[in-house]
Amino acid sequence: MTGATGFLGGRLARELIARGHRLYLLARSPEKVKRTFSTTELASIDVLAGDLTSPLLGADDAFIGTNKKKIDLVLHMAALVKFDEELRDELFETNLTGTKQALALTKALECPRFFHVSTAYTLGVREIGHETLYATDQPFHNPYEESKAHAEQAVWDERHHLDVSIFRPAIIVGDSKTGEADSKFTMYGYMRALEVFKRRLERRGAPDGPIRLVGSETGTSNLVPVDYVADVLLAAIEHARPNTIYNVTNDTPPRNEDMLDYMKHALAFPHLHITDTPTSSLSVVEQAFNDMVKVFNPYLNRDINFVDTNTKQLLAEAGYAPLDLNERSLKRIVDAYYDTKS
Repeated sequence: MTGATGFLGGRLARELIARGHRLYLLARSPEKVKRTFSTTELASIDVLAGDLTSPLLGADDAFIGTNKKKIDLVLHMAALVKFDEELRDELFETNLTGTKQALALTKALECPRFFHVSTAYTLGVREIGHETLYATDQPFHNPYEESKAHAEQAVWDERHHLDVSIFRPAIIVGDSKTGEADSKFTMYGYMRALEVFKRRLERRGAPDGPIRLVGSETGTSNLVPVDYVADVLLAAIEHARPNTIYNVTNDTPPRNEDMLDYMKHALAFPHLHITDTPTSSLSVVEQAFNDMVKVFNPYLNRDINFVDTNTKQLLAEAGYAPLDLNERSLKRIVDAYYDTKS
């Protein structure tokens, strides 16, 4: 596994260990692995000290010789999740080169299967997401999406040599049952920006009117809780079909207006309102706030219809329930984030 010390990766690794699997985890810092997992869990873990951009992820001849034909699946989850254009080279180096090196190690180990965790947003500017490979020369909103589309292509190109499966989660949020989360990206980055902006305003005095957030009033946020994404990957261990793409998405995503209401309530910040108002009419304060969150707009201001037929079939075959992310769960996820920040 790569990315095993992340929120989703750690959760999945613990469940695999509980089911009797032994894991090799890629880590730049073996000490971080020790801090992430319990003593009992560490008994089922070996660490490959390396890096995504190193040849074969840092595996040497001795590692390959010892483990050839002994590993049955490489699960590549690690990625750089940033949207800034000035990080284009770093994004491609981590997300594309890292994927190519993971594939190279898989073949060197003569491991038969490769799982790649990508993102639903390799669809670029489309409004319908299919469980098929997208062109890499289509328009994208940022270099993160583009780098992940190229990484998917690299994986797909190996389908004649390996059994490959690509998993495309939408916006991963906290646990649907507990609200527990550990994320700085997408919705959580947005929520953090709301909190920071509120504090800035409070230092100046309470706002005397509504603050407009430019966006789609009918837009939705395609949120998927971390426990659901983990369940899909667990189901895939036994039931994934080779050379198949799985959209790990939400058929009934919450409306942005509703999500903002949950955040406003949790923050005691009632002044925010979503509007289609042109940016030219915003006040200086409103413009400052909209500039803070504009990087998240491609994910929180659209209404994308994702097809997830393959994923539903996978879950049914494995005996897992379909996604049920209801209002109570969404409020719990929002409240849990702000509770941990207070």
